[in-house]
Amino acid sequence: MRTGINHLFIPGPTNVPESVRQAMNVPMQDHRAHDFGAPNVGMFRDLKSLFRTKDGHVLLFPGSGTGAWEAAITNTLNPGDRVLMARHGQFSVLWAQMAQRLGLNVDLIDLPWGAGAPISEFARLLGADRKGEIKAVFVTHNETATGVTSDIAAVRRVMDEAFHEALLFVDGVSSIGCLPFEMDAWGVDLAVTGSQKGLMLPPGLGILGVSPKALKASETATMRRAYFEFSDQVKNNETGYYPYTPPVQLLHGLRAALARIAEEGPENVIARHRRLAAGVRAAVKAWGLEVCAESPSLYSDTVTAIRTPDGVDARDVIRIGYDRYNASFGSGLGPLAGKVFRIGHIGDSNEGMCLTAIALAELCLAAAGATIQFGSGVAAAQAVYAQPAIQAAQIAAE
Repeated sequence: MRTGINHLFIPGPTNVPESVRQAMNVPMQDHRAHDFGAPNVGMFRDLKSLFRTKDGHVLLFPGSGTGAWEAAITNTLNPGDRVLMARHGQFSVLWAQMAQRLGLNVDLIDLPWGAGAPISEFARLLGADRKGEIKAVFVTHNETATGVTSDIAAVRRVMDEAFHEALLFVDGVSSIGCLPFEMDAWGVDLAVTGSQKGLMLPPGLGILGVSPKALKASETATMRRAYFEFSDQVKNNETGYYPYTPPVQLLHGLRAALARIAEEGPENVIARHRRLAAGVRAAVKAWGLEVCAESPSLYSDTVTAIRTPDGVDARDVIRIGYDRYNASFGSGLGPLAGKVFRIGHIGDSNEGMCLTAIALAELCLAAAGATIQFGSGVAAAQAVYAQPAIQAAQIAAE
């Protein structure tokens, strides 16, 4: 018999705050009533602020981030269009697979899992594309499978240096709302996220930022779509309504989640994720283990993928955590299965939750056969988390 709560340390779906959960506990509503749309107008305004876009639109599709991926492609591209993508983790692999299934001509750059977006190779290929045959560049901002964050501003820079007019697609599923994200400043045309990550909601909403350039492209794009049609969404969203039945309870939760982010302050949210991630990485170092990301410049502040030592199967670490300690760690995906486990520090998370994850990970690693000094990771993370408090005490003493 399980007692207490299930400790959810996966990078998504993330923990749902009690205030958000309570906001969703409402009776069903008439989504065509004359007073239904007004609260949603403010919600769309807040989403634009979250994406950091002034002139773009943010559209909500019942579904997941994957549905928003498909909406982005089908509304702006044509069958046979040439696009540029890199594969360096499970989600960039799946995105490329979708593009191929939808009939795009995909130029693929394969990289080790743990690498970031190949900026120099993008620059070379875009510079060589004198006829402008590449219609879009796809980049996974935060690769959840490997704990790697790529530099979107650098991608935009090489596109501009090549004077290239391709659309810039960004998968921000595990970054938007947690990490710095600048849709307008980085020239992002399509930005995808989902409700179940930084927005701290259950799965069920695919959220898509669309630039004016991308919206213009949707007017002439010939790829078939119906449910995901941009123009239907934009027309209805202007007054807070939807072209089809929306997930009403999730909309209540989304408004509460956006209010929570605004109350904490977006910059403080980013700083909190950076601080929590630093503590987890300090623990990994204290254990004598390595993360999947190839270099510190690529470290993700929303999820850490931890390589298990030789002879220790990461699947055993995860199984022991779930069966013995009622704790869920993220699994290794694709070729990383059995080689890494992941600790998510994303969304509604704090120091106590991360310290619990670290302490339980020590127990699980040891039970799976790793040589771990109990408390080493916890102490290393505590040293990180104590720093602001120590600095504040020193300032007060002065």
